[in-house]
Amino acid sequence: MERRSLLRAAVLGGTSAALGGTLWRGAAYAAPAQPGTGPYGPLGSPDANGIRLPAGFTSRVIARSGQRVGTTSYTWHNAPDGGACYADGTGWIYVSNSEINPSGGASAVKFSSTGAITAAYRILSSTRQNCAGGKTPWNTWLSCEEVSLGYVYETDPWGTNAAVQRAAMGRFKHEAAAADPVREVIYLTEDETNGRFYRFVPTTWGDLSSGTLQVMVAGSATSGSFTWADVPDPDGSPTATRSQVSGSKSFNGGEGCHYANDTVWFTTKGDNRVWQLNLLTHTYELAYDDSLVNGTAPLTGVDNITGTSSGDLFVAEDGGNMEICVITPDDVVASFLRIDGQSGSEITGPAFSPNGTRLYFSSQRGTSGSSSGGITYEVTGPFRS
Repeated sequence: MERRSLLRAAVLGGTSAALGGTLWRGAAYAAPAQPGTGPYGPLGSPDANGIRLPAGFTSRVIARSGQRVGTTSYTWHNAPDGGACYADGTGWIYVSNSEINPSGGASAVKFSSTGAITAAYRILSSTRQNCAGGKTPWNTWLSCEEVSLGYVYETDPWGTNAAVQRAAMGRFKHEAAAADPVREVIYLTEDETNGRFYRFVPTTWGDLSSGTLQVMVAGSATSGSFTWADVPDPDGSPTATRSQVSGSKSFNGGEGCHYANDTVWFTTKGDNRVWQLNLLTHTYELAYDDSLVNGTAPLTGVDNITGTSSGDLFVAEDGGNMEICVITPDDVVASFLRIDGQSGSEITGPAFSPNGTRLYFSSQRGTSGSSSGGITYEVTGPFRS
């Protein structure tokens, strides 16, 4: 689905974006929408879980760090972070990383067709600060270490097969991963103030044991054309991968990454931007730029990102006012939900159930502001399809 960028809309008609509204789209000024408006309407009062939601949506707590998950015997991990959902017969599985160093790893919760929790278990152990990651088309979870010379680990959401370290995907401060089945590559973000945007080209699609790590090469502008160049030494030692290729484009704190319909989006927290790569035309531009809208849009502190079949992007905040915001295909930016009373935390791991009716995410540090206070939630309601 083609998405018109906020940058382009603003350049054409001005630089104003209202809370939950659209930008100027031509010579005539369009009156701003009211705060909280958007495809789902305004946020209501906090529910019993402290979450403000649009009408028709409800929330429940799935798990809390240090406590047993539902009626299972499994204790949920600290600092829940990136996540994804997987179909499991008539039910599904939600996978969640643990951003702890050492002893990070990842866990999973299994649901029945009615949404009842039927099991919870560990799928990755003895790793460091597992932040985000990504789902593969062959239904594995790529769990990424957000540490210097960190690895990507390929894990089994069902917990049957042992996790495997994928060294060929490079050693750097990994954040997120997004699979592109058309070009048969995996895109990777790097959480450094001068991080890079990478892609891994497996020797054989579906097997990440070998392949070529490449880095995006482009100018310093916020839009233009790009190419890919091989990273000579993916193990990042003695020279960091981000410093090996002349002309590789620097990004200020790479975070979430999402692929759909020949487009890949990724966020950079250092400058509060969402970038968009058109993979057919080999061009890039800004899909969202907080400085461009002069702080009038609700989205602040961009982090994890996911999307829906309707073309909506859901962006979680690290900072801001603890919201998940939606960016629609026609560039409306609006608050979808807000968590009250947890200003010392961040929202992580947004992922939709296979049928698109349930959204999972975590408050990494909960009300305590500590990694041991993480809370994982589910929101159910009439999401756009």
